[in-house]
Amino acid sequence: MTELNGAPGFGDEVLAVALVSGDAFSARYDLDHVTGVVSRESHDLYGRTIAGKILVVPSAKGGTATGWRLLDLTSRGLAPAGLLLRKTNPVLVQGAVFAGIPIMHELNPDPVTSIRSGQSIRMRPREGRVELLELS
Repeated sequence: MTELNGAPGFGDEVLAVALVSGDAFSARYDLDHVTGVVSRESHDLYGRTIAGKILVVPSAKGGTATGWRLLDLTSRGLAPAGLLLRKTNPVLVQGAVFAGIPIMHELNPDPVTSIRSGQSIRMRPREGRVELLELS
């Protein structure tokens, strides 16, 4: 089993399937908030749902609307199970904490290049550890 390690993050342990993107992500501008499906045609996850997945992206983009958008998605069962980023920002961290979504960043090796979509992964934010399991 391969592990990624870094500083502790926020949230409880979660086991879910990864959804990996090479594009930065905005919960407001890249996502259809009614369906939880990536709706920006230029995004490499266009047409894919983030619901129940551990979303793995290089960075966050967008502004303060992320917090309420993540909370809204959580309230309707459409939120990601977790967020793994190469590098995050305070706005996305605040939104994830507000919505109760586990979040981590600055892991080694790089999660964007080490994890594949469809792979089962276990986030252990309090330990600063991500375990890569089998490819589903």
